[in-house]
Amino acid sequence: MQTPEPLGGTRPTSRDVARTAGVSQATVSLVLGDKWRGRVSERTAGSVREAARSLGYRPNLAARNLRLGRTRTALLVVPALTNEFFAHVYTGAAAAAAAHGFGVVLYPSPEGLGPARDPFASAQAALDGVLASSMATDALEAFRGTDLPLVMLDSDPAAPGAAAHVNLDVAEGMRRVTGHLLGLGHRRFLHLASAAPSWTFDVRAATLAHALSGAEVRTVRSPLNIADAWEAAGLALAAPGPRPTAVICDDDILAVGVCKAARRLGLRVPEDLSVTGFDDMALATAVEPELTTVRLPAEEFGRRGMEALLAVLAGEPPRPVSLPVELVPRGSSGPAPAS
Repeated sequence: MQTPEPLGGTRPTSRDVARTAGVSQATVSLVLGDKWRGRVSERTAGSVREAARSLGYRPNLAARNLRLGRTRTALLVVPALTNEFFAHVYTGAAAAAAAHGFGVVLYPSPEGLGPARDPFASAQAALDGVLASSMATDALEAFRGTDLPLVMLDSDPAAPGAAAHVNLDVAEGMRRVTGHLLGLGHRRFLHLASAAPSWTFDVRAATLAHALSGAEVRTVRSPLNIADAWEAAGLALAAPGPRPTAVICDDDILAVGVCKAARRLGLRVPEDLSVTGFDDMALATAVEPELTTVRLPAEEFGRRGMEALLAVLAGEPPRPVSLPVELVPRGSSGPAPAS
C-alpha cells in the first residue's frame, strides 16, 4: 500500500481510512475497535491498520467511549508496591492494554491482602474491568454488585466471583526446589514461610510438605521483609537440636534475611547451610552468593492477565491459564554438609 497524500491538511477521519483501505467505515470501526475477529479477514484488518498508520489517524476515544459506554480503563489491584514482582506484573498488563487502546490504573490495596476499597466514587463508572494480583476474592467485595468483570491472578481457581483466572505453576516451582535440595543430599529442612495469608503461599506449603514427607521439616513464619526474616531465621537456626542443612524460603526477600542470619551465626552459605528463594527478583543476584530461586515470568503474567480481561470484555469464553516457572540454581545451594 502506498502512503497517500495528506487530505487537505485536515485531521484524517475514519472515512479517509476506509477510502484508503478500500473498505467500508463499518469495517474500519470493527478493526480499530478490536472487534473484527470472526467478521473481517486478517488481511483486511491489516490493510485497515496500515491505512490508519499511513494517514496518522487517531480515533476520537472520548466520543467512542460515550457511544460504547466504555472508559477503556482497567484497575490492577495489588497488595503492595514494595514488592518488585508487582511492578513487573503492572508493566506486562500495561503493555498489553496499550496495544488495545486501554490504560491501566495501579492500585495498592490500603489493607494489603485484606479488603480493598473502591478508589473511585464509582468504580463501575470509571472502569471497564478489574485485575487483582495475589488477592483473595473475598478481599474484593468493593467491586462486587457491579457489572465489572474481575480477572484473578495468582489466586484460587476454585474460588467463585471471577470471570477468569491466570496463575503461575507455583506448585511445580516448589517441587523443583525440593527435588534440587534432595538431590544434593539434604534431609533436614527449615521452611521459612510467608506470614501473609494467601492462596499462593498455601500451595507452596502443601507442595513442600508432600515432597518432603520423608524428611525432617520445621516451619517458621515471617512477615515479608528482611528484618523480620533475619530475626525469625536466627532464632530457628540457633534453636537446640540438629540444625537444618537447607532453608527453603517462600520469597527472595525472606531468603536474604536467612543469609544475614547465617552470617551472624558464623555459618557459611552454602557449605554449612543451603538457602533457596522464590520469585527471582533483582535482589537474588545482588547478594553473595547469589540465590538459587524460582523464576516467575511476572511481565508475561501481567500481559496474559490483561489479555484475559480483554477477552472477557469482547464476550469470549474465559480459559484458565497456568504459566510455567523455572528453577534457577545459583551459589546459595550446595551439597549437604557431611556432619
